[in-house]
Amino acid sequence: MLFVRRIILNGVCAAVALAQGQTAAPQKATAPLAFEVASIKPAEPLSAERMMAGQQHISANVDAARVNFSDLSLAELIRAAYRVKLYQISGPDWITTTRFDVVAKLPEGAKTDQVPEMLRTLLGERFHLALHNSSKEMPVYALVVGKEGSKLKESTPDDATDGAGAAAGGSAAGGAGGRRGEGASPMTSSGSGPNGSYTMSAGPNGLHLDLKNMTMASMLDWLSRFTDRPVVDQTGLTGRYDLALDVSRDEMLNAARAAGMVIDSARRAPEGATDPGGDSVFASVQKAGLKLEPRRLPLTLLVVDRLDKTPTEN
Repeated sequence: MLFVRRIILNGVCAAVALAQGQTAAPQKATAPLAFEVASIKPAEPLSAERMMAGQQHISANVDAARVNFSDLSLAELIRAAYRVKLYQISGPDWITTTRFDVVAKLPEGAKTDQVPEMLRTLLGERFHLALHNSSKEMPVYALVVGKEGSKLKESTPDDATDGAGAAAGGSAAGGAGGRRGEGASPMTSSGSGPNGSYTMSAGPNGLHLDLKNMTMASMLDWLSRFTDRPVVDQTGLTGRYDLALDVSRDEMLNAARAAGMVIDSARRAPEGATDPGGDSVFASVQKAGLKLEPRRLPLTLLVVDRLDKTPTEN
């Protein structure tokens, strides 16, 4: 359930030439970074039944040779390319429900931290993406420290994670989903990356998440998935922390609907299955000595001006 190190072209050669009294030759425009080859195929719509059976996975995996994005929405691809939060992307509703599988080969000598720039090029060339920056005051939840202080557990060095999916926010901690852990049942999944690791287990009343070695920014990605508005960090906490997060069935279903999953009556909780006093995201946050306060704050947005629903041919 997610990068960019901006490439700054400096004028070292020109400066040296001028210092030696030479005329600097005009520099050619640098071609945008791009994948060597890329295949884009429509992915199947999200299905609760297939996901619970372990037959459908949302993931983003990057290594030195290629990237493999599985079942990501256009919004998630834009998020990875521009290193923003999903709530910072403003566009047509279908960008969150139109999903694709992308497999691309990195050019020889490319680095994984250049993948977002390559993804920007891909979105521009194949989907004709055009966008602009904007700012807008929006309703948010401010994550603040409660009156009795934070009870978040600080992570230990043993919680360090690998770099899987680092470049494109592919770890679940980055917000693009994750991979099912080795030997895990269809009801359990896990994933890790430079932004932390997670273990998720599903039950009749919702989800339980164990988040490990996460910065506040990574935790906010998870919290924003299950709340009805973006979550903004105002805790002032700068370390890496562990958090046990319980997600009620209603919060889980709302998140699934927002991701484009059709929830029919067969998926509703049976009579008496949901505990009205049970844990939720808000209760979990409160147990950690934090609080989600409703506020209105200005947010920076990426506004989609143009985006094709269907990519050009492979």
